Formats: sequence, structure tokens, C-alpha cells
Amino acid sequence: MLRAIDISTSGLVAQRQRMNTIAENIANINTTRDEEGNVAPFQRRLVLFQQQEASKGTENRAQGVKFEVMIDQQTSPRPVHEPGHPDANEDGMVMYPSINPITEYVNSIEASRAYEANIAAITISKQMAQQSLRILE
Repeated sequence: MLRAIDISTSGLVAQRQRMNTIAENIANINTTRDEEGNVAPFQRRLVLFQQQEASKGTENRAQGVKFEVMIDQQTSPRPVHEPGHPDANEDGMVMYPSINPITEYVNSIEASRAYEANIAAITISKQMAQQSLRILE
């Protein structure tokens, strides 16, 4: 039962990171410069989930989740015609991040539901352990 709690805990951590990444994407939806102040639009971050590596002797057992934050290299910036903007090019185009707030919102709902599911699994595992202790009394 403790293994089930460990697996769900890894899911909680991964979904929390996903929510943090979504929040970072939304916060930078209009960012046109990088950390050094150079004109470079923010690139959307994505969280990639993978199964944790099995340790010796646990190859056939369920494993937890590990995650990696990736930068979206596939999507190009969104050009907007704003000739008065300080970051506009010679054609008056400003390159904004290609972040869709609706997509980010839907992803946040999905991450929230997965987080809730992991909490429910932990609660059930805890109740099962308590019932087992009551039986042993």
C-alpha cells in the first residue's frame, strides 16, 4: 500500500510542475524579450511525462512518474503589426509568443483533475491501510 502512495505522490509532484509551467506560459503571453533584454519572444514550455526507471527487482511492478520541462521548438512566434512598439522590426512587426490562453486553460483543468485523482488514490490507500490495522487488532 505504501508503494501506491509513492506512485500517487510522484503523480502529484508531476502535475504540480505542469500547473507551474502552464502558469509560466500564461504569465509570459506578451513577453517579447529574453532574460538578457534581447528581442526574442518567450517560447512555450511543455511538460513531458515518463515512467520512472524500474529499480532492481521491481521491473514487473507499477512505477511512478517522472517529468521533464521542454521548450516548444516547433511553434513559430506570432507576428503582430505594431509599428510603434519598441521591439518592432523594420516592417513594424512584433514577434509575440505563440501561446493560446484557451489551450493553456484546458491543460490546467486537465492537470487539476489529474491532481485530484492522485489525491483520491492516496486517500483510498490510506483508508485501506487503516482498515488493515483495525483487522489486526
